[in-house]
Amino acid sequence: MDVALKAVRWLNIASAALACFVMVLMMGHITLDVGVRYFLNGQIVGTLEWVSFYYMVALVFLALGFVEYRNENIRVDLFAQMMPRGAQLALYVFACLLGLVFFGMLTWQSFWDAMRATARGEEAMSNFRFLIWPARWALPAGFAGVFLAVLANLLKALATRRAL
Repeated sequence: MDVALKAVRWLNIASAALACFVMVLMMGHITLDVGVRYFLNGQIVGTLEWVSFYYMVALVFLALGFVEYRNENIRVDLFAQMMPRGAQLALYVFACLLGLVFFGMLTWQSFWDAMRATARGEEAMSNFRFLIWPARWALPAGFAGVFLAVLANLLKALATRRAL
């Protein structure tokens, strides 16, 4: 089980690192576009499309699994903190099972949506040909990362017999 947990951890770290790399690319692209506008009175065509369809999508979805693995998502557990440990664990296990169903379905559906977008060569309407089907793959990758993170956290909670 430790090997599987470490694999999930490293997959989510790699996904978050990729999201950080995308963020650096986005910052560089936007800075370059602002510089070209300010100093050369020109523009980099497609900056808005790149930011909207590629950078932001990858940035948001690729980091989700890492955030979930570290238990840093927003939680409202005011009443759960007042419950006995056994009830907290039962509630946590129930929430994890719901999370597995939810993110499993999101992974499944977004995978098939990405397959369809890839098959038809999905494009955005713009002044030039701008393919957006590659960005569709960030969703199933991100949702699969969250699914695996929820599963890993569930296994850790069951092994330690306490809610995380």
